[in-house]
Amino acid sequence: MLFSRSDGSLARDVPAYRRIMPYIMRGKNESAAYFEQELDLTETQAFIERWNATSPLRITLFHVYLWAVIQTLAARPRLNRFVAGSRIYDRDGIWISYSAKKAMRDDAPVVVLKKRFEAGRPFGELVEQLHGHVGQGRSDEKSHVDKELSLVLALPSLLVRALIALQRWLDAWNLLPSSLIRPDPMYASMFVANLGSLKLEAVHHHLYEYGNIPIFACIGRSKRVVAVDERGAVTTRLVATVKYTYDERVEDGLYCAAALGHLQKLVERPAEAGLERASIAQDRVDGAKDRVDGAKVVDERTSANAA
Repeated sequence: MLFSRSDGSLARDVPAYRRIMPYIMRGKNESAAYFEQELDLTETQAFIERWNATSPLRITLFHVYLWAVIQTLAARPRLNRFVAGSRIYDRDGIWISYSAKKAMRDDAPVVVLKKRFEAGRPFGELVEQLHGHVGQGRSDEKSHVDKELSLVLALPSLLVRALIALQRWLDAWNLLPSSLIRPDPMYASMFVANLGSLKLEAVHHHLYEYGNIPIFACIGRSKRVVAVDERGAVTTRLVATVKYTYDERVEDGLYCAAALGHLQKLVERPAEAGLERASIAQDRVDGAKDRVDGAKVVDERTSANAA
């Protein structure tokens, strides 16, 4: 292409057989591969309960899963690619889009959020970001995308279709401005739908032809299943199913399957992944800050009383 993209750069290490795929398979859904993953939440749930017992910011499986996704995309960067204009690009940064209900009612609208994340950052920082982001999304304040849609949908239907066609053409030729790509949740590394928060089972969701998201993950509800332990005894364990829809044009299924194995280890064994140690260290830092702040307050009060 003649022009560079604001959200990525042309992938240079793509073999010829993969470079031809976007010309043969032009849409995401005709290129879709489907994966299903069962996560054992025995250790994960124990970590979540320990965290919630000591932190004012409560977490769920979604927070641990999203942390694992970010680390996995950093460790397996060829998954963080996308197709545009029949070419394969490396995405600039890890961008995750996810949805949340504004309220637990049938008539409550769904808000779609998008955020850039950095791998290797403290887990507590991720939790704070998510709480702030979801809180902002659930507020009555209109998002940038909502404001744009209000303007577009006020136009006649024929003109709306023409604008969408123009946007797709500009996107294919790398002419779509960054001001339209950056806030748009359909331009991201991955879309995560936490159906488990609604007590629903996971489904294989379609990929959106609009935008350039190559992976859609649906997290199902946590449930207990019958299992046989290492001693041969019948027991139960807590599990959750995650179903993925994946645009195989960006990378082959074997690379994706290896990435899912890496992600599964991070979710199922948070202590081995260093998540618990990092969280404890962060708690100690926060506690030290609180003690220092408290000492400053006492010192200020003592000085005031002495004066």
